[in-house]
Amino acid sequence: MKFAGLRPMLWTKNMDETLGFYMHILGFELISRNDDWQWASIRKDEVYIMISQPNEEEDLSKIGFSGSFYFNVNQVDELWGDLKSKARICYEIETFEWEMREFAIYDNNGYILQFGEPVDNIGNTE
Repeated sequence: MKFAGLRPMLWTKNMDETLGFYMHILGFELISRNDDWQWASIRKDEVYIMISQPNEEEDLSKIGFSGSFYFNVNQVDELWGDLKSKARICYEIETFEWEMREFAIYDNNGYILQFGEPVDNIGNTE
């Protein structure tokens, strides 16, 4: 058996606002949207995310996630320079003892989005 990928489904109360954040702030592209289902799919490079309004039986006050979403990126310093004035900061860019340079922001729903690059990759353009 092989797992072929992971595509998180993020809940939102406002589809247009969430799509706007991911597309205009982070540069994702819209793959598909179905307003009858209150669902959309977006992607950037090899990262895919689904956005949905919760089902009616779900408690909307529980929108959130008890963790964070960690994006492996290249050129983390450049990304930090772009995002630090566009998004609410969770923590500023820093090089950690585990040899990762990373930072975190909040999306429009309060989800924590972390972005990191291995220290030994910094300066490489691959």
